[in-house]
Amino acid sequence: MKVTLETHGGQAAAINLRLPPKVLDTDTLPKNASAELARLVAGAVPVPTAERPDHARDAMSYTITVEDDGRSTVLTQSDTTMSPAFATLLSWLENHFAQQ
Repeated sequence: MKVTLETHGGQAAAINLRLPPKVLDTDTLPKNASAELARLVAGAVPVPTAERPDHARDAMSYTITVEDDGRSTVLTQSDTTMSPAFATLLSWLENHFAQQ
């Protein structure tokens, strides 16, 4: 499974604009970390909810693309609309990339 994280907007938008997306291939992870990431991805798949306002000055938006077995799933949320499951997945990915 390949997971790609892209960030958009926020106060650092001009800095992040030219940065490439961060990519993680789960084949490079220990088995337990790969299983945890797969569990977090499965939990972050959106379910229909009541709409929340998506207007916040300098809000960041995040796109997580998951490619697995020829299928691609794109998860996009922002600081103002982020579900707890998406936030957990995002936090896991940010922590992983910070250790690189």
